[in-house]
Amino acid sequence: MMECFCTDPAQVIGRFAPSPTGPLHLGSLVAALGSWLMARRAGGQWLLRIDDLDGPRCRQEFEDDILRTLERFGLCWDGAVTRQRDNTVAYAGAFERLRELGAVYPCSCSRAEIARSASAPHPGEEILYPGTCRNGLPAGREPKAWRLCTTGVQIAFDDLRHGRIATALDRSGDFVVKRAEGFFAYQLAVVVDDHLSGVNQVVRGDDLLDSTPRQVWLHQLLGWPLPQYCHLPLVTAPDGGKLSKRDNTVSLADGGMAGKESELLIWALDFLGLAVPDALRGANCAELLNWAREAFVPDQMQQISASSFSAAA
Repeated sequence: MMECFCTDPAQVIGRFAPSPTGPLHLGSLVAALGSWLMARRAGGQWLLRIDDLDGPRCRQEFEDDILRTLERFGLCWDGAVTRQRDNTVAYAGAFERLRELGAVYPCSCSRAEIARSASAPHPGEEILYPGTCRNGLPAGREPKAWRLCTTGVQIAFDDLRHGRIATALDRSGDFVVKRAEGFFAYQLAVVVDDHLSGVNQVVRGDDLLDSTPRQVWLHQLLGWPLPQYCHLPLVTAPDGGKLSKRDNTVSLADGGMAGKESELLIWALDFLGLAVPDALRGANCAELLNWAREAFVPDQMQQISASSFSAAA
C-alpha cells in the first residue's frame, strides 16, 4: 500500500485542483473560495494541486497565471504546490493493485465503435460503454485501454449540500482508468492524488458530481477512506446557460478584471451565502477573507443554489 502523507487524520485537509488549460474564471473562483472556507473554518489545511494530466492542453503560462490570480485574491495555500505529472509512479502502483484484484480488464474498442454500438438517450449525455470486451478481447484485437468493471456495484455516499446519494454504478458504464499508451485517466489519478496528500475534504463544482460515484468505488477497492464531499452549484450565464471561460475570467492577464478583486470576491461570497456587511464593502481581499472565515457556517452550503453572473454587473 502506498504511503499517505497525512500526519493527523483528525485535521481537515482540503484542496483546490485547477487544470492549467486556461485562466481561472468565476466558477473556478467560487470553487476555490468554497474549498478554502470549508478548510479554514475548521482550522485545517488548504492545499493546491495542479491537475496537468492532460499534457497537450496544459501550458506553463496558464499555471503561472492561476497561482498569481489566487494570490491576488488572498487565497494562499499550505505547503508546496503539487502536480499530477509527478505522481505517475503512484498511479501505476494503484493500477497494479486493481489488476491484482481482478477489477480491471483490457478493452479494444475505439470511441467510434462505442458510439456506433451505444447511444445517449438525450443530446449531450455521455455515451455509455456497452461492455463489449468485459468477457475478453475479440480475436485479433489489441487493447486500447483498461476499464474498471462496474457490474452490479451499488454506491452510496453523503454530500454536504446534496445529502445522501445512492446509485447503481453500472448505469454510468465501465470506465477507463488507463490508456494503452500508458497514460492514466482522470478518475484514477484524482483518487490517488487525494490519498497521497491526505485530502479528506473535497469541495468542487456540480459538474464533477457524476464522477464522484466512480471515485468512491476506486477508494473502496483500494481500501482508502472516503473524503467528505461537497459539490457546489455552478455559476451560470445571465441566460442560464454555461458560463464562458473566455468571457468571464478573473485573471490578471485579462486586464479587464484588474482592480476588481474585492468586488468579485464579494460577489463570490454572496454566491456562497455570505452577505458582506455594508461596512466591509470597501475592504480589501484580506479583510474580507478574515471576516468570511469567522462568519462562514458549513451547513449553509445546503441552502445555496445556482446563480448567474453578468460581466456588466
